[in-house]
Amino acid sequence: MTIGAAPSVRTVLVTGGAGFIGSAVCRHLIGAGDTRVINLDKLTYAASPEALAAVQESPRYRFVAGDIADRALVSRILAEERVDAIMHLAAESHVDRSIDGPAVFVETNITGTFHLLEAALDHWRTLTGRAKTTFRFHHVSTDEVFGDLPFDDSRFDEATPYNPSSPYSASKAASDHLVRAWHHTFGLPVVLSNCSNNYGPHQHAEKLIPLTITRAAAGETVPVYGTGANVRDWLYVEDHARALDLVVRRGAIGECYVVGGRAEHSNLAVVTMICDLLDDVRPKPGLRRRDLIRFVTDRPGHDRRYAIDPSRIERELGWRADTKFADGLAATIEWYLAHQPSIGLTERRGVA
Repeated sequence: MTIGAAPSVRTVLVTGGAGFIGSAVCRHLIGAGDTRVINLDKLTYAASPEALAAVQESPRYRFVAGDIADRALVSRILAEERVDAIMHLAAESHVDRSIDGPAVFVETNITGTFHLLEAALDHWRTLTGRAKTTFRFHHVSTDEVFGDLPFDDSRFDEATPYNPSSPYSASKAASDHLVRAWHHTFGLPVVLSNCSNNYGPHQHAEKLIPLTITRAAAGETVPVYGTGANVRDWLYVEDHARALDLVVRRGAIGECYVVGGRAEHSNLAVVTMICDLLDDVRPKPGLRRRDLIRFVTDRPGHDRRYAIDPSRIERELGWRADTKFADGLAATIEWYLAHQPSIGLTERRGVA
C-alpha cells in the first residue's frame, strides 16, 4: 500500500447479526475500522435491533431483513456487495424451545445452513485471484455439540467427539458436519468455532443470567432446574466477538477453534451470585433474594457440565478472555437494571 493511501476495507456478511452474539460481532467489526458489515437477519423473537443502535448510522453498516434459506437473496447480497467473508451466526439456540418444537431448529440450523453454503459456494466459484484465496466461510457453533462432561477436570477441545443431547445441539452438530463436508468435497474455504455459554448486555430474557436478573430484581421467584448442580463455562460476549474476528481473519482453513472463558460455575452458584449482587446494588427492605430461588423439575436430557480448553486459539491466534466473570456479571446486571423498563419478563424456565 502506498503512503497516504486509504486502508483496504473488507466486506463481511454477518447472518443473525441482530441476535445477542451477532450484534456484538457487528459492533466489534464496525469498531475495528477496516470492515463493512452486511447484517442479514429475519428478526425473530430473539432479535435485538436496539443492540445495533451504535452502528446503524455508520456508512460501513447495512441491514437486510431476510432469511438465510432465501438463496436468491443471499446470492444477490454476495454478488452486489462483493462479500469477502461470511460469519454465520443465524440460528435457533434455546434448548427448552427445541424440546417444545424441534422443527424450526431443523429448518433454520440445518436446512438454512445448507442453503447458505450453496450460495456461498456459488459465489466463491465466481471469484478470481486474491479475492478467491482470501474468501472465508466462518461457521459459529456451540460446545453443546460435544454432549456433556462428568464433574471432574476434563474439558472439551477441538478433537472431542460429537455427542449432542438435545434437538438444539443435534441440529447444530448437523450444521457443523455440513460445513466440513462442503469444505472437504467442494473445497469451500471454511473455518469453524464452538463456544461456551455467552453472557452480557442485550441477551434475550429467556436465558439463565438475564432471566435471573429480571425476575430477582422484580422480587419474583427464580427457577433453577434440578439441584442447580449443572456447570457451565461462561464467556463474556465482547470477548467472544473478538475471538470470532480473529478466527475469520487468521484461522487455518478447514480447522475448528473452541472458545471458552475459563470460568466454570454451577447454575446455582451463578443464580446466587446474581441475587447477592442485586441485594447490594438494589436492595428491597425485608427481602433476601436468595430466598426467591425455587428448584423445579429438571429439563429432559439436561447436560451435566460444559467446559472448554481454549489453548489452541490462545496459542495460535493470541486470543484471551479478558473479562473476569465477576466483573462481567456486575456489568451485565448494571446494564439490565438500566434498561429494565424495556425488558419483558418470561414465564419460560430459561435455565441453562
